[in-house]
Amino acid sequence: MADASGIVYMRTTRGAYPTIYGPNEAFKIGGSKVVRQSPKDRVTLIGAGVTLHNCLTAADTLAQKKISARVIDLYSVKPVDVKTLREAARATKGRFVIVEDHYPEGGLGAAVLEAFAAEDSLHVAHLAVKGLPTSGKPEELMNAAGISARHIVAAATKLLAGK
Repeated sequence: MADASGIVYMRTTRGAYPTIYGPNEAFKIGGSKVVRQSPKDRVTLIGAGVTLHNCLTAADTLAQKKISARVIDLYSVKPVDVKTLREAARATKGRFVIVEDHYPEGGLGAAVLEAFAAEDSLHVAHLAVKGLPTSGKPEELMNAAGISARHIVAAATKLLAGK
């Protein structure tokens, strides 16, 4: 970020979450990380920060149901990694579950939908905070907002059922 020209923004996560990347991992502006994938992926789970952890947990639960899920860390929203998103859309027939821990406007969902605006090939479940925040433990708040791993599993299952 220090070497980037123009305005940059970094959002950090509170709380103790498992470390996913090593200290030498590079994060280029406009990039993303595919943290889980297989040739049998049927749905793509997209998160960033705390919701990436929820997506990984949801992918584990889906795997127990014999449903393979691709997981993308869409850490850069502007610009968004259109190439990786298009590859995921091809692999999973456009089935995306996008999860963000804030209001739906102007975040991950908006960036993904904007990248595919000229197409009608996506089938999207967009999980985001839609009500006023309250106090509680992180897992309680994510459950209340509908963005926890169990909500991601339910959204992915519903997409795969064509509902």
